[in-house]
Amino acid sequence: MGAAVPRAKPRPAEERERAEAGTSARSCRGPGRCLLYLYLVGFLDFFGVSMVVPLLSVHIKSLGASPTTAGVIGSLYGVLQLFSSTVVGCWSDVVGRQHSLLVCILLSALGYLLLGISSSVLLVAIARIPVGIFKHTLSISRALLSDLVLERERPLVIGKLNTASNVGFILGPMVGGYLTELEGGFYITSFICFSIFILNAGLVWIFPWNDTNLSRMKNSQQTSNRFPSDLLKKAKNKLQETPTSNGAISPKAMTWQLWIQIVSVLRGMENVIFSEMWDIFLVRFLMALAAMLYHSNFILAIEERFGMKPRLTGYIISYSSALGALAGFVLGPIMRLYKHNTFTILLHSSVLTCVLLLLYSTALSIWVVIFCSTFLSFSTAVGRISITDLQLTVGGTQASGTLIGLGQSVTAVGRIIAPLLSGIVQEFSPCGPPSLGAALAFVAVLIMVLNKPRYSNNQSAKLKSQ
Repeated sequence: MGAAVPRAKPRPAEERERAEAGTSARSCRGPGRCLLYLYLVGFLDFFGVSMVVPLLSVHIKSLGASPTTAGVIGSLYGVLQLFSSTVVGCWSDVVGRQHSLLVCILLSALGYLLLGISSSVLLVAIARIPVGIFKHTLSISRALLSDLVLERERPLVIGKLNTASNVGFILGPMVGGYLTELEGGFYITSFICFSIFILNAGLVWIFPWNDTNLSRMKNSQQTSNRFPSDLLKKAKNKLQETPTSNGAISPKAMTWQLWIQIVSVLRGMENVIFSEMWDIFLVRFLMALAAMLYHSNFILAIEERFGMKPRLTGYIISYSSALGALAGFVLGPIMRLYKHNTFTILLHSSVLTCVLLLLYSTALSIWVVIFCSTFLSFSTAVGRISITDLQLTVGGTQASGTLIGLGQSVTAVGRIIAPLLSGIVQEFSPCGPPSLGAALAFVAVLIMVLNKPRYSNNQSAKLKSQ
């Protein structure tokens, strides 16, 4: 399952890459057990969350909250994600994937447990805090995937993880909608979500970590060598000098160990944030914002432009979501067609997204809208996978958690800005949001074209090593 592309006899450069990937890549890609664990974790994560989230605003209003209060509580999650994504991602680079993934799952489970016993608006708000800070299961899973597989296989396995997660997101609302019709349905749904997160924690606990420790330790060492810090070296020396009694870690040693983690996280964030990758994150922001503007007023725009009922528009949205979930399976042939050149795939998918958004905003027939929705599902899904792979290729997998976390923070900024921009441009025309999205996508394409020589060189070096 891990090796989607038939491989010829390994070349010397490819043998070196396999050695760098560590024992974990070879052992996991045989039966695919490691990858299956991660796909199952991603599916269960989104399945549990999607059962609860659509019902959250209804529950808050049932407790007597005003629509404004419900909106503020709903925005709390996004704001916390904005600031915590990069920190948690960098923290996973420092302490390892197992500890960070377990902590994130268990504290997210605590949030849904509190939600399941919430009898006041205040308790609902408190319950959203641990979820907003630590709900980064999918980001850490993507970083772990980048540790387990070869570079050329990374987009394929990330695409399959996204597919498994999207399937869970499609099935979850149906189960949640059925359960909420029962007496105390929201509380039952929240407890089921809590149980699913505990099951996920169990899966992470029994995950074959012995196969991945070598790769993780090597990456951590590379990170320390790449990001030297006098404070970090001093903390490590203090930790080595701190005596222990009966093999137990003393409180002073624990303090220095915590200091090492904090300094490492701050240094890792500093080096990524002030790197020369601003154009990649800007492209990610513009393309994410373009897609959000397209979705922001889809139902209202279709009703105003074509007089369609919301029920029929819901069918179109479900159809598009299902196609987006299948995008991970078509990525393999696309990668082979483009000879694993991620930058070119991203450039072409962005151009296609720009053209489709422009065509949708000027459509005179509902069939044109369906045509645009069909191909936008694929172009945006492929673009998200490609931009993630390009971040890891340029930034290096030794800081994969930081890079993916920062990418999630960039996307979170788009989620905050998109509703405001959509509301402003809708004042002029129902076609305003997708038209603005097409313009933003065009700017992203221009940025990629202007920086094409730099990334073409990176891709050429990557392909030669393979």
